[in-house]
Amino acid sequence: MINATTTITAQLRNLLIIILCIGLLMAINALFNDYIIRVTSTIFVFMILAVSYNLINGVTGQLSLEPNGFVAIGAYVTAILILSSDSKLDMYEMATPSAVVLAVHASFLPALLLSGICAALVAVCLAFPVFRVRGDYLAIVTLGFGFIIKILAINNPQITNGAIGLNDIPQQPHLLFWCGLSALLATGLVLQLVWSKYGRMMKAIRDDEDAAIAMGVNTFRIKTCAFATSAFFEGIGGGLMASLLTTISPGLFDFMLTFQLLIIIVLGGLGSTTGALLGTVLVVGSAEWLRFLDQPLSLFGYDLGAFPGLRMVVFSLVLLIIMLFAREGLLGKKEVWQLRRKGAPYDSK
Repeated sequence: MINATTTITAQLRNLLIIILCIGLLMAINALFNDYIIRVTSTIFVFMILAVSYNLINGVTGQLSLEPNGFVAIGAYVTAILILSSDSKLDMYEMATPSAVVLAVHASFLPALLLSGICAALVAVCLAFPVFRVRGDYLAIVTLGFGFIIKILAINNPQITNGAIGLNDIPQQPHLLFWCGLSALLATGLVLQLVWSKYGRMMKAIRDDEDAAIAMGVNTFRIKTCAFATSAFFEGIGGGLMASLLTTISPGLFDFMLTFQLLIIIVLGGLGSTTGALLGTVLVVGSAEWLRFLDQPLSLFGYDLGAFPGLRMVVFSLVLLIIMLFAREGLLGKKEVWQLRRKGAPYDSK
């Protein structure tokens, strides 16, 4: 049994982790150059996306291919809100911006929150038709949603500036801190949800949805909860991405973004929040760590020339080797920091 002392110890441990993470963010911001800060910020953004995507796909077991759509919603909402009216008038070339687009404005943090709320509301509305199907059919339906969002962004230039997209988006000062803090909050809240009774019901749906229904679980409500929570954090991640890149366009939110997130959570281990974080570091970080392979190479003084694309070849081989020897991902369904009851077996689920 978990006693009061164990609970206090766990709370102190979590507080210590938060303090160490904030200190690490401040140290990175003070000690490293802009390139490392930008790469680290990108990793934090993808951590938010991977952790939230793992909630619906790994924990709840719903094969959803929609993240690019919710990320696009968050990015466009944040960009439209933080851009000034004069910037919008100068930027929109394909059509005159609508009156609503010109009227709305908010500072960065309220814009991020509104981005998450908008994505979550769309997810709730989408849940009614989406969760009438299961398995591969669910994947097809959610995949279509991502394409619909991209087409709407292209064909509504009075709102999104069409295929040109939005440029000169203001970058929030100390963006590394906000990206890191958002990743920390997203991870903590998702873990609390996973460890709660709702998380246990999500896992029950993943393991056997018919059995969960027989036990009295309202599967539609639980799946909608996971779907909306995932969309909320994906919307926030999209808003941070817009501020980090300072330019967005519909082409940025195609299926390749969803595919990259799918690689991350499968590599780390479907159902493991810790695995999603580890997978993000490996996948997103490798894109930079292996960049030297695309440059001219030399071996023992001999010039080997340049091999464009060698980086992706090596990265693909590494993924292949990992998945051959770790069929359930690097961590499976385990959590590194999961609280273990004294005398109880470790629950990997």
